[in-house]
Amino acid sequence: MTARPRVRALAATGLAVVAAVTLSACAQDSGATTDVVGQGYVSGDGSVRTWEADDRGEPVTLTGTDYEGEAVDTSTWLGDVVVLNTWYAACAPCRAEAPDLVELAKEREADGVRVVGINTTDEAGAAQAFQRTFEVPYPSIDDRSGEVVAALSGTVPLQAVPSTVVLDREGRVAARVVGLVEGTTLGALVDDVLAEDPDGSAGEAAG
Repeated sequence: MTARPRVRALAATGLAVVAAVTLSACAQDSGATTDVVGQGYVSGDGSVRTWEADDRGEPVTLTGTDYEGEAVDTSTWLGDVVVLNTWYAACAPCRAEAPDLVELAKEREADGVRVVGINTTDEAGAAQAFQRTFEVPYPSIDDRSGEVVAALSGTVPLQAVPSTVVLDREGRVAARVVGLVEGTTLGALVDDVLAEDPDGSAGEAAG
């Protein structure tokens, strides 16, 4: 008479363990983190951090080949504000934020904003299907070797996908979002960097 309740109890325990593991995996995949030193504020899933111009490091240059076989070199965009976004096709947060990135790329190009994706996971077929679905106008570097994203290892966790990094006109990291980025948050971060004078200081300070 006691065997059946014990089986039920063990089954319930097993389900609880599976649920905990699943939730943990979802949290990892979202890229969210709670131990970011100097974190400015939190928006949506992602932790956001910005750097004042005087606190930014050396310029970051990323080079690679996109899924159409064309060369990508962010150093050719010096003088523009460059938005880097890590993604892969089956990533739900990546799909959720894609329309905002596409809108930014289309509407802000005339303002000197460039967007480039970095994909460490997908073969060309999956990546190009994603790009067609969301009508992505910007290139994505095929980084299955991991070499390109490794260049950002001091800025974002290597396994945090999606993550978004904003480079200033000198190619230095000005802001980053670990996890899903909301369109309004990304727009505000880009606007802040665009408002800076070419020397990296805030435009308002010049007055």
